[in-house]
Amino acid sequence: MAGGFISAVVIHGQSSLHLLSLFCFVVFLLLISLSNAASITSLFSPPVNYLIDCGSSKQTLLQDGRTFRSDRDSTSLLSSDEDIQTSVDSININASSSVPPTSLPLFNSARIFTAKSTYTFYISKMGRLWVRLYFFPLPHPSYNLTQAVFSVQTDRIVLLHDFSVKDNTSFVFKEYLLNVSDTRFSLKLIPQKKSLAFINGIEVVSAPDPLIPDAATLVSSQGDFHGIFNHALQVCYRVNVGGPPMPPNRDTLLRSWETDTSYNAFPQLSQNVSVSTKLIKYPETGEVTPLIAPGSVYSSAMEMKDPKVNQGNFNLSWRMNVDQSFSYLIRLHFCDIVSQNLSQLYFNLYINEMMGVANLDLSSETKALATAFYQDFVLNSSAITNGSILVQVGPANLQQGMPNAILNGLEVMKMSNIADSLDGFFSVDGKYRGPSSRTMVLKVAAVIGLGFSVTAMFLVAVICFRWRRRPRGWEARDSFSSWLLPIQSTHPGSLCSASSKSSSRRSSIFGSRKSKSGYSGYLTPTGIGRFFAFDELQKATNNFEEKAVIGVGGFGKVYLGTLEDGTKVAIKRGNPSSEQGINEFRTEIEMLSKLRHRHLVSLMGFCDENSEMILVYEYMANGPFRSHLYGSNLPPLSWKQRLEICIGSARGLHYLHTGAAQSIIHRDVKTTNILLDENFIAKVADFGLSKANPERTHVSTAVKGSFGYLDPQYFRSQQLTEKSDVYSFGVVLMEALCARPVLDPTLPREQVNLADWALQQHRRGMLYRIIDPRIAETIASGSLNKFVEAAEKCLEDNGADRPTMGDVLWNLEYALQLQEVVSRIDTKEDTTASSIALQQPNESGEKGDHSGTQATEESDVTDVDSMLFSQIAHFEGR
Repeated sequence: MAGGFISAVVIHGQSSLHLLSLFCFVVFLLLISLSNAASITSLFSPPVNYLIDCGSSKQTLLQDGRTFRSDRDSTSLLSSDEDIQTSVDSININASSSVPPTSLPLFNSARIFTAKSTYTFYISKMGRLWVRLYFFPLPHPSYNLTQAVFSVQTDRIVLLHDFSVKDNTSFVFKEYLLNVSDTRFSLKLIPQKKSLAFINGIEVVSAPDPLIPDAATLVSSQGDFHGIFNHALQVCYRVNVGGPPMPPNRDTLLRSWETDTSYNAFPQLSQNVSVSTKLIKYPETGEVTPLIAPGSVYSSAMEMKDPKVNQGNFNLSWRMNVDQSFSYLIRLHFCDIVSQNLSQLYFNLYINEMMGVANLDLSSETKALATAFYQDFVLNSSAITNGSILVQVGPANLQQGMPNAILNGLEVMKMSNIADSLDGFFSVDGKYRGPSSRTMVLKVAAVIGLGFSVTAMFLVAVICFRWRRRPRGWEARDSFSSWLLPIQSTHPGSLCSASSKSSSRRSSIFGSRKSKSGYSGYLTPTGIGRFFAFDELQKATNNFEEKAVIGVGGFGKVYLGTLEDGTKVAIKRGNPSSEQGINEFRTEIEMLSKLRHRHLVSLMGFCDENSEMILVYEYMANGPFRSHLYGSNLPPLSWKQRLEICIGSARGLHYLHTGAAQSIIHRDVKTTNILLDENFIAKVADFGLSKANPERTHVSTAVKGSFGYLDPQYFRSQQLTEKSDVYSFGVVLMEALCARPVLDPTLPREQVNLADWALQQHRRGMLYRIIDPRIAETIASGSLNKFVEAAEKCLEDNGADRPTMGDVLWNLEYALQLQEVVSRIDTKEDTTASSIALQQPNESGEKGDHSGTQATEESDVTDVDSMLFSQIAHFEGR
């Protein structure tokens, strides 16, 4: 009994030892994690740290632990040209804010200046400084701060020029990184004459020296940009991609990070992914530390949403509006938190549709998963044409790895210009340092002179030509004036034959018009069609009422309008929040002004008043092709009608590729961009994404287009060719045959993508199962075989294996002829024999040879393009 008791005690003692050991181990890990957290927060202690709550009578403690001095404590830092300095204290704030909530107490007070005033700070350690400024126009019984206009500058850099806050519900937060090389740093507030200046809060805090290297990759160049250290920077965007907004107390340098929701161009095709912050590592080299970005940024990301469904044919995209007269430093943060093993993730990076990095492999950069990495780029102002920066990542053109791409964080910083300014071209001495007005005058004079010279040469040529063909005898002596008569357009309805009223308007917008619109300055004044006044289009659409909307696209809404003369038109009005902008607006005008074809939608004119972007087209009464295939209550189109529509569209595209002065690639061929007039004549529309291809080879550009229609080779190589349109048209053909969406995520995985599913079913001999049942029994077998043959060739993965649009057109016309042959056969037996054999999907179509000859003899070809058939003895596919 005693032995048993002793044995029990020993066992119990061993268990206690195990528990004690486990407890000690847990405490040890806890102490390590606490020490790591402490080391992160204490990685950088700023030697310069001035925090001022302007106008406040007492210190202000923020939630992140920072304490801001009161106005009284900072009076020694302030000097003014006059003694009048008014403080506004303790005003209740109820307005919403886009700045971090922790900063709101700083907006409860302000200091007002009626004359130039200067804050002077002693700098104990020179280098980069954070300068953060807070503005909110508080109500005041004597001063209206919403009317205040002032500038803020240092001894060398203009931070704000003629700045104002007109909205008394808006909080304004400005953040700068300045390089200081003196022991004193001055911040000057300069009111405009007879105006005021005010400020609510100021931060002047040291930044770590390695934060911003002196060099970065130059976008659109093979080299690097050096000299960043000589530029002042303004933080425009700091985005935690795929993660939540982060207040200053969660950042190693008390920075604020916002979510990417407002900038994600395709949120429906991206998804966020995140891991525990504890899993994030930093390279042992020390090049990337938590000072660059905290682990919370690297622990979340955006990745492609189910990329296999869309064949990877898209890029994750973020668009941010910027001032296009400045260059920008762009910092992108990456951390591979999606791969299971190294070397699984390869992707390309684009900035404003230019390649930033090709085949980026994070594994080769970090040598480990879940390891922080960043890369800096400089985008010159010349590369910003539409007032925005577009950052894109997409799968690389490689066989290895998974088709995916990620982005964890994004920072965009404006760089000071030649005037040492971050707001306009006025330097600290008040002088304008921008493009020389004299240079501009000389340029204008040179252009005018060149225009006169060209005109004079043209007139001389006309006179010489007329002189050689002049009538004999003295009766011709009074005919000189006839030499100078204007050459009239042979097409009164063409773009060049605008009325005199619209011509005068057009000259005004290209000349001395002083409207707020700047778009027409990008357009050439020849052949652009009629200029419509905005009020004229308002009247035509009853002030753009919703009842007049007949369509919605990426550019904006399309309205049905009626002009004063009763002409019905389609009016496409640009949406300011749309991803498409001035580039698409200009491209559409420039392209359609050069094109005239029966199967292309005609552009009648445009309007760019009041910063509007409006395009006016001929009205297509039967709307888009897609509406007649599915998704509406319209009666179904017959097979013959669908063939004729596809043929008309092919003719339009064939003209673009070969008939225009230079080859044009549409780049967005789809059933919603094929419109039908009152007679169901098909016309190709929407040229906003089109690209000229003068060399008729390829155009290197970032991927654009519509999901489901994109050429996979174009996506992989970023090389756009005419065969990219051919692939998209192949999808259109399958859509016309099957009458279903090209992408339908509600279906089983293998059926989601129509092009893939249709080809798969065709190769299995079961295409008949997915043909639109409303027309299946009316399709002649020979016509179907020739049609599917054309579609299958269009959808070849390799562009070189695809036919030209001319070949596609030939096959479609052949398919139509074969269908018409069947419709002419009167006997029931022959009709039955020739109709589509749903139980024999692999029929070769050879039975159609004899009837094809009959079609050649009996068909009445009415179109010039169809004259090709008169040269054919036997209808056999190429």
